[in-house]
Amino acid sequence: MEDLCNSSMRFFSDQHLCFADIIPPSEVRARIEVAVLNFLRILTSPAPAISDLPLINRKSSNRRVSQGLLTEVSWIFLSHSFCTRSLMRANAAKAFIRVWKVMEMCFQILVQEKRVTQRELFYKLLCDSPDYFTSQLQVNRTIQDVVALLRCSRFSLGIMASSRGLVAGRLLLQEPNEEVVDCSACGSSGHAISGDLNLLEKLILKTDARYIIVVEKHAIFQRLAEDRIFNQIPSILITAKGYPDIATRFLLHRLSRAFPDLPILALVDWNPAGLGILCTFKFGSIGMGLEAYRYACNVKWLGLRGDDLQLIPEQSMVPLKQRDLQIATSLMSSEILQENYRRELAVMVQLGQRVEIEALYFHGYSYLGKYIAKKIVQANYI
Repeated sequence: MEDLCNSSMRFFSDQHLCFADIIPPSEVRARIEVAVLNFLRILTSPAPAISDLPLINRKSSNRRVSQGLLTEVSWIFLSHSFCTRSLMRANAAKAFIRVWKVMEMCFQILVQEKRVTQRELFYKLLCDSPDYFTSQLQVNRTIQDVVALLRCSRFSLGIMASSRGLVAGRLLLQEPNEEVVDCSACGSSGHAISGDLNLLEKLILKTDARYIIVVEKHAIFQRLAEDRIFNQIPSILITAKGYPDIATRFLLHRLSRAFPDLPILALVDWNPAGLGILCTFKFGSIGMGLEAYRYACNVKWLGLRGDDLQLIPEQSMVPLKQRDLQIATSLMSSEILQENYRRELAVMVQLGQRVEIEALYFHGYSYLGKYIAKKIVQANYI
């Protein structure tokens, strides 16, 4: 037991392990036990104290970008800077206790060999510890605190991704010991992406597609699937219905590993939020900086872009909202944004306008497929 504790304790002091990996439940339980033992040891020492919890700092100031050398994939990662949760500071005391509460709950989940969604965990904590948990956001942030403390993924903690994602087109999926799912035969609704990352990792994948098209919006995905654009352009369609969830990002990364020669092209609104969604698929997110490397893909920007504005009637352009400008400022301040993306964003802000993909319907409902096909044939993506 002592050897196990000593080996497991290394992750607390090794400041170079600034990533969270997928580890077996037994090791997660061991790390939680070591954290408890360390806490009790200091509390019962000759000079008792309540130790702070050392967490990898997840603020943007601690963000770095890994630029691929042997591949074109770059991703966000977190450097060696630490922050703490302390019981001795009034503004951090509840956050300190929340970390222990979530670790306790995760330990129970792992012992029972169960998996829960963040939403399920919130309601359980709301009932068990109402003084400390009053919102889903508190639970989500505390889960990331635990990830930062234990250096293991959410999935390793027994927390399952709640997926909104869909996939359609020229892709055959097969779960172990199950029948093959033909994603081209799933209609306009597509095939729902499972939130079980372990299952997604085990999927048997086959395709004759030549492209993967990431679609920001559910309605556009439905239009493309209904029009069976994947017959015209041999492709796989995938959407997260807006801001990408982990399961959709995981499947996209899985597809990129299984079929590394397929270009991944993103179709998003021409606004700061659309670019933010593209960048999340491409680089990962700062909130999950410890796991971002696992979901990053070499996504290219197909459209909408500034050179498409000539196709859009002026009355279809909408003024940028305050939230758009906030997102634009955040993206501009980030070193992850490549220069041609930065120029596109600057044009959006300069014009003060945004354009949604649906504006292309000015040319007819069948025009969207023609637009995508022309862009792909001309390799007009960045």
